[in-house]
Amino acid sequence: MESITFETLPSAVSLILDKVEKIETSLATLEKPATEEPDRWMNIEELMEYHPDKPAKKTVYDWVTLRKVPYHKDGKRLRFLKSEIDNWLKSAYHKTEEEMYEESIRFVNSKREGRR
Repeated sequence: MESITFETLPSAVSLILDKVEKIETSLATLEKPATEEPDRWMNIEELMEYHPDKPAKKTVYDWVTLRKVPYHKDGKRLRFLKSEIDNWLKSAYHKTEEEMYEESIRFVNSKREGRR
């Protein structure tokens, strides 16, 4: 490592700034979450292909009629937003028997405590 003099100070500072910038860039790429696919619109065929169960067209129409699936209507065309479909699929979680049993025990115990 060579010593820094008054004459070499500007170039040394420039070198340090370049290195700091490279470090910041490297850290910024590490901090970024995995790149998410941008939200997109799907038609009924794309929804049928995207859905894990690969439902029939009639099934999707039944869901729309019963308002079970989030949808948008553009004139006569049905449109589905991927983010809304993802949220809808995630919300379809059903508790296990054990989870329901534990929840019922907590509920009964909370009612007992309320009577005292």
